Amino acid sequence: MADRDPNVIIEHPNREKAASKATKAAVLLLLLATAVLVTIVTIGGWAALEGAKLLQIAYILLYLVIAYFVARWNRGVLPVAAALAIVLLIFAAVAGPAWFARDKTGFTNPALDENVLGLITFMIVPVQIFLIAFAMRGFQQAWNVEVERYPDGSTATVS
Repeated sequence: MADRDPNVIIEHPNREKAASKATKAAVLLLLLATAVLVTIVTIGGWAALEGAKLLQIAYILLYLVIAYFVARWNRGVLPVAAALAIVLLIFAAVAGPAWFARDKTGFTNPALDENVLGLITFMIVPVQIFLIAFAMRGFQQAWNVEVERYPDGSTATVS
């Protein structure tokens, strides 16, 4: 690896665009909103959840880690976020009706009302759709592009 010229300034022009900043903010908001919604369902339905507890905790932690990397302009995690969102969307769409069907005798009562948990679970679905769209848009914006410039504005040459 060659020594880096201390006079070279590395710029990321695509990160300065308003569209990139808005996309980054949207992805962060959607990741954090998902983590909050899944946390509510996990805590509120803890007594009624069977085998999904570990998966839900893993999703919460993964989304928080991905949000950290997105906040640092790492676009490499965006396809991972989109893939995880597809899986979570499927889980939420399948699990939502089950919360509403728990009004019969013999079911364990969760901490939150089943109807509230069902509504929150269904709210996860559109959030994931938006997360998929914004994550893929952010990936297309090429946040990783670097331009090397000297303080006088000229472009650095690679030897």
